[in-house]
Amino acid sequence: MKRFLIRALLALVVFVVLYQSWIFAHVWWWIEHNPDSSAFMETRLEIMQAKNPEAELRYKWVPYNRISSHLKRAVIAAEDAKFTDHEGFDWDGIQKAYEKNLKKGRIVAGGSTISQQLAKNLFLSTRRTPWRKLEEAAITLMLEKMMSKRRILEIYLNVIEWGDGVFGAEAAAQHYYKTSAAGLGPEQAAKLAAMVPNPRYYDSHRGARGLARKTGIIMARMNYADLP
Repeated sequence: MKRFLIRALLALVVFVVLYQSWIFAHVWWWIEHNPDSSAFMETRLEIMQAKNPEAELRYKWVPYNRISSHLKRAVIAAEDAKFTDHEGFDWDGIQKAYEKNLKKGRIVAGGSTISQQLAKNLFLSTRRTPWRKLEEAAITLMLEKMMSKRRILEIYLNVIEWGDGVFGAEAAAQHYYKTSAAGLGPEQAAKLAAMVPNPRYYDSHRGARGLARKTGIIMARMNYADLP
């Protein structure tokens, strides 16, 4: 029995090391090469094709300099105001989110940074487990240590969900405004940033009162957002 437990533990250690090495290799590759998909995109495509086998994602990569600075500022203002200052985790934001959730008695706010969100989107499933949070933290540290803030933001803006089957800034700009990611104005950018927490809902409820209110708040904060 003891020998079996030792072998099982060794097998687990080997698996963890191999898996972390696999993630490390991907992060290293993406320093200079663009990802053509993500774990979350693949999950969404599977769900969509279960309903319609011919379903496809709307997605087109665009480089950092072809994404409107308004959108960059809006997303930072909405999702991670300290993005250029922290090393992957906004501890003040996490504490505030915890206190807000405790007060409400349910999860109404998150403290995830852009780097943490990117870690989840690129590699992890949608299941909430303690292991998943630990893995998210490990991947976040890899991203922060190996990539520049500019590169993290560039990938993030290209892979996040912005509607039902809509991924990335270029597809979102075309889907909602019939323009390019470079052509987005301040109000358009703020509205897209306001959609990030619940994009599929806002895709079908574009006139939602809460969306308009959030757009106004983000517009007021955009000029204070620092870009990498």
